[in-house]
Amino acid sequence: MRISTPTPDGLAVQRVADSAPADAAEAPAPAPAATPLQSSVMQPALQAMRAMPEMDQEKIDMLRDALAKGELPFDPAKLAGLIQRFHGSEQ
Repeated sequence: MRISTPTPDGLAVQRVADSAPADAAEAPAPAPAATPLQSSVMQPALQAMRAMPEMDQEKIDMLRDALAKGELPFDPAKLAGLIQRFHGSEQ
């Protein structure tokens, strides 16, 4: 029996209830369903993401030079506070 349940994002999740008796011979496992990242909706986004460079080296070099020249303010105490807040001040 298949039961469709809507999710908060509007997609339907299908659940399959097994109604075969416990002593029935095991049937071959069904093929795995496509994961959300394999869906036709996600494929264009994944392809675009894969086409992007891992990092923007030109921008990294520009920021590094600006820091070295003192053109970009750097507050290590503020950075430490942001890191601590992001990680929930776990010890």
